[in-house]
Amino acid sequence: MKVFLVAGELSGDRLGGALMQGLRQLVPDVEFAGVGGPLMAAQGLESLFPMDELSVMGIAEVLPKYRHLVKRMHQTAEAALDWQPDVMVTIDSPDFCLRVAREVKAKSDLRCVHYVAPSVWAWRPKRAEKMAKHVDHVLALLPFEPPYMEAVGLRCDFVGHPVVTEPVASEAEVADFRQRHGIGDAPLLLALPGSRRGEVGRLTPTFGEVVARLLRQKPDLKVVVPAAAPVADLVKELVADWKVAPIVLDPNEMDADTAQAEKRAAFKAADVALAASGTVSLELAASDTPMVIGYDMNWISWQIMSRMALIDTVTLANLVAESRTVPEFLGPAFQAEEIAPALLRVLEDATEQREAMSLTMERLGRGQEFPGVRAARSVLDGLKK
Repeated sequence: MKVFLVAGELSGDRLGGALMQGLRQLVPDVEFAGVGGPLMAAQGLESLFPMDELSVMGIAEVLPKYRHLVKRMHQTAEAALDWQPDVMVTIDSPDFCLRVAREVKAKSDLRCVHYVAPSVWAWRPKRAEKMAKHVDHVLALLPFEPPYMEAVGLRCDFVGHPVVTEPVASEAEVADFRQRHGIGDAPLLLALPGSRRGEVGRLTPTFGEVVARLLRQKPDLKVVVPAAAPVADLVKELVADWKVAPIVLDPNEMDADTAQAEKRAAFKAADVALAASGTVSLELAASDTPMVIGYDMNWISWQIMSRMALIDTVTLANLVAESRTVPEFLGPAFQAEEIAPALLRVLEDATEQREAMSLTMERLGRGQEFPGVRAARSVLDGLKK
């Protein structure tokens, strides 16, 4: 069996790696090709080109790289057609992946599966109808998504979210992390300014202002920044003038297992997190780490996207639990003087947020079959039918 996969960013690479592992468990002689990152590479994928070339977000941010992205889109579609797989699975990154699917469908009858239902419940609802023209099957991460896809005639299966099965650091690992980094019993802030260069550049300076304000109330505050590998050097550069020197976890300076263990320990050891918007809110919920979400983008992108939004929160932990316990500060509200007091309030009492995070994990499939295997079963079942 041959499976062609396309992922465009770190979250998609995580999903792709889990799916590949599940497929290999069910079909041991499966072969893979396509585009992915390190976790997919660990499962045997040789990427056509570096995945981080596709990790661009925001309308204004995409425009300067548009021609190159179109070139990569055509290259990916042609590679899929030439390889003649049994199925193509595109993963998240809909603006890139669904264009690849459209080109492939225009030239073949290859079955196309898209992993991660586009957030039509949040904005651009017409995407579901457009998607149905060149996608056969959708794998959903969130339990409330299938009806939106089924309404336009697409098969859509909720397969759970891999975050619910990722290991969480033990109390012993937390104690060791705090001891090795000289944190002791001090309050610990986890700062997560994103994994793309653009968002790291925009968010990190304000994160630094938040830290400065927190230090006035918590002078013994410690800060840890688990950096994503592609932006680790930029993170180090941008945090150099913070009022307290943060502990930057650079995965480029560690082997893969150590880097993951350090990140897990940091997530669990933190008393509170300030994070960019995205799937990281689910990682924090899995570690039972209270959080505040902060995000900003190019002014043009914000004006367009804020007018198209259909929801009042972008935080997945809020959406899945149907609560609003995670404070968020987006666009014009992304101001240090507003974020710092919210972090202090969460530090003081996160009872309701922790209850909501527990419910989130339950609804995403914690305790059930490994989501990668569920996704693999869904893909294989679709091929049979």
